[in-house]
Amino acid sequence: MPSFVPEHFAVLRAADTSTYKRFKRGVEQLDAEGVVQVLRNGRRGEQAPVLAAVGPMQFEVARARLDAEFGVTTGLEHLSYEVARRTDRAGEERLRGADGVEVFTRVRDGALLALFTNGWRMRAISDRHHGLTLDPLLVAG
Repeated sequence: MPSFVPEHFAVLRAADTSTYKRFKRGVEQLDAEGVVQVLRNGRRGEQAPVLAAVGPMQFEVARARLDAEFGVTTGLEHLSYEVARRTDRAGEERLRGADGVEVFTRVRDGALLALFTNGWRMRAISDRHHGLTLDPLLVAG
């Protein structure tokens, strides 16, 4: 299945908590189809997955499909992250609590992704934490 390098990130929430099962099923389907990548971490929880996309239009497609196909109205909160890098468990531990970065698990394959507010922030953190794994994401397909 083709994959993409995300540059836009947003938290997705169901507007009505009573639709959570349909919301979850719809998000899983969109992830499986590659419409968006779904990211999770303990801080944000299961009910507020982070969507990763190449462009903002992918978020609108995801929301429209959730509404039309699953009957779920959603809200979207754009995040200020611009750069994603693959990391490992040691990197996740070292990045915990650092400003301008948050680590997520990509649902589809379990990869750990560190999201940074910008390239400068990523370089500053990398310079401070020598040997930190921050591998560029590659397009697969």
